Amino acid sequence: MIPWLAAGKTAVVTGGANGIGLATARRFRQAGMNVLIADRDEAALQSAAAALPDGTGAFATLRCDVSDPEQVEELRTTAYDRFGAVHCLMNNAGAALGRPEPWEDLSVWRRQIDVNLWGIIHGCHAFVPSLLEADERVAIINTGSKQGITNPPGGYAYNLSKAGVLAYTQSLAHALRQRSDCLVSVHLLVPGFTYSNMIARFIPEKPPGAWTPGQVVDHMVESLERGDFHILCPDGDTPPELDHRRIQWNADDIIKNRPALSRWHPDFAAEYEAFING
Repeated sequence: MIPWLAAGKTAVVTGGANGIGLATARRFRQAGMNVLIADRDEAALQSAAAALPDGTGAFATLRCDVSDPEQVEELRTTAYDRFGAVHCLMNNAGAALGRPEPWEDLSVWRRQIDVNLWGIIHGCHAFVPSLLEADERVAIINTGSKQGITNPPGGYAYNLSKAGVLAYTQSLAHALRQRSDCLVSVHLLVPGFTYSNMIARFIPEKPPGAWTPGQVVDHMVESLERGDFHILCPDGDTPPELDHRRIQWNADDIIKNRPALSRWHPDFAAEYEAFING
């Protein structure tokens, strides 16, 4: 049982107008929670409000660009003024803004990090002081990515931003754990291949191996019930065992002093295949 996922409790979900954020808002609404979804796209917010089912809890939307700390502070003020308390903060807003080489298009690199990493930092800086004052269990869920763990070639700026989310969320969890009687739990959601709006822009139909956002949320809730920190989601193409081996190979690049990203290095192709299939 998740104590904060209950009727009368309040959740704030950034990037809540579509994809995993919207599916999470739907699940929270079904549980009777009050839900405030934030998104920078006003039209998407209106569509989300129309698409969400009725619930016993209250519901609100707010246009918010999480890369702007003042707008995130306004989000916190709105949440507490409207609902009196917040029991779950889901820092889910994110974007994939391009695939420049590491030395190209500085504006894309800055914007990618501003949204995906600074957006989460802004959310925590705005909400954590108030969450620490809660006299009941509350939670923070930050959305990361497997690309922030294994760093596949191509989406270099995106990978960097999500690697930062991993490091920041681990640090946040540790720092809060050092506080006596802290009632704030921290969780890192790491989706697998998910057919969200971000993917649908490029692939018109859902691939068979992709999970729906609803499947991701189902897995997230099961993990939250166990108290997991790392919520590593499989999908139809990638079972947990394959994820574990890919992560292990990536970590062993450091331990075994292999070339950077040796998983994609031709000299290590056979060794990698043997490891994955072994």
